[in-house]
Amino acid sequence: MFFPIGDSNIQKGYAPFFTFLLLAANIVIFVYQLQLPPVQQEAFSRQFACVPADILQGRNGLSLITSVFLHGGWMHLAGNMLFLYVFADNVEAILGPFRFLLFYVLGGIVASLTHVIMHPYSLTPCVGASGAIAACMGAYLVMFPGSKIKILFLLFLSTFQVRAIFFLGLWILLQFRSQWLSSEAGMISDIAYLAHIGGFVFGMISGLLYRHRVYQGRDGAFRRK
Repeated sequence: MFFPIGDSNIQKGYAPFFTFLLLAANIVIFVYQLQLPPVQQEAFSRQFACVPADILQGRNGLSLITSVFLHGGWMHLAGNMLFLYVFADNVEAILGPFRFLLFYVLGGIVASLTHVIMHPYSLTPCVGASGAIAACMGAYLVMFPGSKIKILFLLFLSTFQVRAIFFLGLWILLQFRSQWLSSEAGMISDIAYLAHIGGFVFGMISGLLYRHRVYQGRDGAFRRK
């Protein structure tokens, strides 16, 4: 298994306030949900998760946002928070804190809507921050294509580096492939690949609008102009 654990040539020093706040909010909400009795956990999830059929019937529109802060288990949460930690802080440094928060929320909405539109009759609740995080990854790809991502190879507990354009490019290609295989099999996957794709495309478009703010110095480090 391979996991991104950091990036090597992004200048540090900026305090990513909203990135850390989002990390904390996701964890706190998940822990709160866990301590609820099973019946209340189900009711909580049903109330705040995004259900495509409900959205298209004009019900529970706020779930397009609230679902982004829910997770289906510890591994789901841990994986999303790791990707948020690695990629979001640098995007926040370029956009600025309040613009980044708006970008993150809009990314989550776009991702959820992509899933809703493509699965309009689904009654399956959709949860997770991965669509909004995919938006951060799309923006990162456009802003820092040459950045070196540190990858942990869990099997041998070793690390190596790969450029962002290759890592994130492969990631989004795998999302398209997984969605295509699910469609070919005539099934709806438990993973909302279309939400990932929608969020990522939104992030790339947004990143193009702010890419002019990124400066790469002679030392190879990326900075905000």
